[in-house]
Amino acid sequence: MTGRPGRTGRSGSQAGAGDLLELVRNGRAVTRGALQQATGLSRATVGQRLDRLFRAGWLREGAGGPVGSPLGGRPSITLEFDDSHAVVLAADLDTRHARAAVLSLTGDILAEHAGTLVVEDGPEAVLGELGRWFAELLAKAGHGAREVCGIGVAVPGPVDSETGRVIQPPIMPGWDGYDIRGRLSRAFTEHTGAPAGPVLVDNDANLMAYGEQRTGHRDCTAFVLVKVSTGIGAGVVVNGSLYRGVDGGAGDLGHIRVGADALCRCGSYGCLAAVASGGAVARRLAASGVQAASGSDVRDLLAAGHPEAAALAREAGRRVGDVLATVVTLLNPGVLMIAGDLAGTPFLTGVRELLYQRALPRSTAHLDVVTSRLGERAGLIGAGALVVEHLYAPERVEERLAAMGV
Repeated sequence: MTGRPGRTGRSGSQAGAGDLLELVRNGRAVTRGALQQATGLSRATVGQRLDRLFRAGWLREGAGGPVGSPLGGRPSITLEFDDSHAVVLAADLDTRHARAAVLSLTGDILAEHAGTLVVEDGPEAVLGELGRWFAELLAKAGHGAREVCGIGVAVPGPVDSETGRVIQPPIMPGWDGYDIRGRLSRAFTEHTGAPAGPVLVDNDANLMAYGEQRTGHRDCTAFVLVKVSTGIGAGVVVNGSLYRGVDGGAGDLGHIRVGADALCRCGSYGCLAAVASGGAVARRLAASGVQAASGSDVRDLLAAGHPEAAALAREAGRRVGDVLATVVTLLNPGVLMIAGDLAGTPFLTGVRELLYQRALPRSTAHLDVVTSRLGERAGLIGAGALVVEHLYAPERVEERLAAMGV
C-alpha cells in the first residue's frame, strides 16, 4: 500500500514532513537529494523534517542507491517507509459469512480467519464477535493490541463515509444508521483491553475495487469492479481515489430496474439483483430441485461443473452485461473487473456477449474485461489500504506527529 498515484507534494516551505513521507511512500523521491529536488526545500530543512519521521519510527534508511554522477562517488542512501511500527485490522462482512485479518502497513496479510457471521443477527452481535476474532488474530500474528493503528471494515450496503453508518441497506436488516464505528471500538477494547484506533467503514464493492486497483492496476485511471454475490454492487476508482457519490450511494447496480417482474429484497419489483444475483440464481436452482440457498452454493456448483448452474449463470451474466453497457459508455473505464460468487467463465461469457453487443465500439476499444486477482481477500486488502491512506495522508501525518510531541 503506497501513496495515491498522481499525488504531488506541496512545494517550497509549504512541504511538511507528511509531504516528504508521501513522496517516499509512492516512490517518487526516495533519497534526500530527490526530496530536495521535488519540493524545493533546502538540504537542512529536508533533514529536519526527515528527522521527525525517523523519531516517529515511520521512516528508515535502506540500501544505497545508484551513483548519480558520472564522476562516481558514494551512492545515495535510499529512504523507506518502515511498515514494522504498527499493524492494521481489516474485516469483510458478507450476508452469511465474514473474513478478518491482521495486515502490515504495506498490505501483507499476517494472520487471517474466515467463518460464519450472519448480518441478520444484527450489528450488536456481529460486531461483538468480530472484536473477539480480532483479539485471537493478533495473538496468532504475534502482535499486541496497542500496535494496531486502525481498523477497516467492508459491509454489503451503502455507507456514508463521513459517519461510517450504513444507509437503508437492502440486505442488512437492523443496521440502518447504526454506529458501527462506536460498537466495533468497544468490542475491540472489551476483548483486548486496549483502546481502538480509528475505525473506517465502506461498502464492500468499493473496498474490493480499491484493493484490486491498487495491487494490480495502478496505472488504470478509471477502474470499475462489479461484485455479483447475494446482491450486485460496483466500486469505481478514478485517478486513484474511490468515487462514492454525494452520500455513498454510487455503484448500487443491483437496484437498477431491468423490466422483470421479480420482487427484490429492497421491496421493489424488477431490480437487476432480483433476477441476476447469486441469490436469484440460487432460488431458480432450488425451484428446479437443486440444493442451493445462496450465492456461495451457486459458486460451489459452478466449480463442480453443474450444467444447469452454468446455464443460469450465463443468463445472469447477459442481464448484467446489458446494464454494464450503459456503465461503460458513461464512465469509459480501462478495466472492468467481475468479482464475487458468480465470477466464473459462464457468467463472464454472458457479460461479454451483451456488453460488446450493446456498448459503442468507442467505449470498449481500450477496455479489459477481467476477473478478480485477489479473490476473497480483495475486500480485506482494500479495507487495510483505506486505513493506511487515512492515517498517512500528509495533513494527518502532521497532526499525529504533533500529538506525539515529535
